[in-house]
Amino acid sequence: QVQLVESGGGLVQPGGSLTLSCEASDVISNIGIMGWYRQAPGKERELVALVYPGGRTDYPSFLKGRFIASTNNAQNTIFLRMNNLKTEDTAVYYCNARGPYGVWGQGTQVTVAA
Repeated sequence: QVQLVESGGGLVQPGGSLTLSCEASDVISNIGIMGWYRQAPGKERELVALVYPGGRTDYPSFLKGRFIASTNNAQNTIFLRMNNLKTEDTAVYYCNARGPYGVWGQGTQVTVAA
């Protein structure tokens, strides 16, 4: 069973940027689809980025290009670069492998506040 460990969360001011990392215990190319999700207090978990084998990415339209996912195969790590952060981006961010019924990381808190 692959294991995922997120890092990089923290407190950032509105308009700022933050990069999250997710290190996998297996070679990225062996895992399949990976993704980033988030869950804000009182809300359902939602998808913010998909990373397909080979590096293609996909995002929900509501993000309007503010988030960028990337992969470093040598480090077995995927990243989520978040730009122009808004208070409504405050949430626990989770790394995922193989979809909602797959494997989840422990989550990392991102708080956007002045």
